[in-house]
Amino acid sequence: MTALLQVRNLSKAFGGVKAVDGIDFDIAPGELLALIGPNGAGKSTIFNMVGGQLAATTGSVLFDGGDLMGMKPRDIWRRGVGRTFQIAATFASLTVAENVQMALLSHHGRVFGLWKPAAAQFRSEALDLLDQVGMGLQADRPCSELAYGDVKRVELAMGLANDPKLLLMDEPTAGMAPGERNDLMALTRRLVLERRMSVLFTEHSMDVVFAHADRVIVLARGRLIAQGSAQEIRNHPEVQEVYFGSGKTFEKDQAMQEAAI
Repeated sequence: MTALLQVRNLSKAFGGVKAVDGIDFDIAPGELLALIGPNGAGKSTIFNMVGGQLAATTGSVLFDGGDLMGMKPRDIWRRGVGRTFQIAATFASLTVAENVQMALLSHHGRVFGLWKPAAAQFRSEALDLLDQVGMGLQADRPCSELAYGDVKRVELAMGLANDPKLLLMDEPTAGMAPGERNDLMALTRRLVLERRMSVLFTEHSMDVVFAHADRVIVLARGRLIAQGSAQEIRNHPEVQEVYFGSGKTFEKDQAMQEAAI
C-alpha cells in the first residue's frame, strides 16, 4: 500500500544541537500511529516540521504525493493536514459552534469576508462536525463553560474542518482523567475508520498508546530507536531502558499508576 505520509532523513539542528537526527517513517492511509519518547526526544519538533511551523535542516516530507517542505502552515492545512494541540486552541468567548465555524471559514479562505456575518456561514457544516464528536447538543454554549474534556472534543471537531486525510494530534489527552482519555481516543479511532483518515499522535500515557495505536514509533535523543506493534514496543529492551532504566516494565508502571488513582 502506498504511504500517505513519507518522512525521510528529517533533521533539525539548533546551533550545534541536533534535536531531530535523520528520522524516517511512513503513515499508511487509515493508520493510527503513535509517536512516543521521553521529554526532549524530539516529538514536538517533528510535529512542527511536518505541520510547517518549523523549517527542517535536512530531509523531506511527502504527503499524498506532494512535498510539504517550505510550505506555510495554512497551506499545509488546506492540503488536508489537520492539527490539534497539547493546550486546546479554542476561543473561550465564542460558542462551541462558532469555534468550528471559524475553522471552516479559514479552510474555505473566507476569514476576511466581512460583508457577510460570520455567524451565518457554515453553521450546518459546523453542527454536523459537532454531532460527529458528540458535542451537537452543546453547540450554542460558550466554550468558557465547558469541561476540559468537552473542550478537547470541540478542538477535534475544529481539526476536522478541512476534511483532513491526515490529522496531527499533539498530546491529545493531556490533562484528562483516565476515562476521558480513553473515550477521546476511542472516538478518534471511530473517526479514522469512518473517514479513512490517518492520525499521527504523541502521547505520554502508555495505556492510551497500547490500547489505541495501530503502530508505535519511539524516539530518544532525536533518533528513532524502535518501531512496531504495541506488543513489540512493550517488550523492546532498548525502549524499556530509555523509559525506565533496568528492572521496571510498562506493566509495572501502569499498575503503579492505577493504584495511585
